[in-house]
Amino acid sequence: MTEGGADRRRTGRQTVGIDVIEIARVERALERRPRLAERLFTRAELDYASARARPGRHLAARFAAKEAVVKALAPRRLAPSRIEIVAGEPPSVRLHGVDAGEVEVSVSLTHSRETAAAVALASHG
Repeated sequence: MTEGGADRRRTGRQTVGIDVIEIARVERALERRPRLAERLFTRAELDYASARARPGRHLAARFAAKEAVVKALAPRRLAPSRIEIVAGEPPSVRLHGVDAGEVEVSVSLTHSRETAAAVALASHG
């Protein structure tokens, strides 16, 4: 405690990342470069999207989420394949092969017909 009773201990910090992408842009990129999907997404993410009527829409939302996570964790750089967006209500983030230390990441995804967006909140212990 400091004078006056204020507690000045660091309680942790939070950082935010956000990303918006055109779904058609992701779909075109995946059509032109079929192996790109394997570099960007985990097997679970690809399986989840392939079970949907318009897989590109769901992959675009996951790509936006990965970009948002990268921004929230900056300056740390992570490859998209190291970030998995786990399907669920709400979706969750799993970091592969990364020492995340005392960081917890939450995400929110959305999409319309044309765009996908995501917000990531990183809570640093």
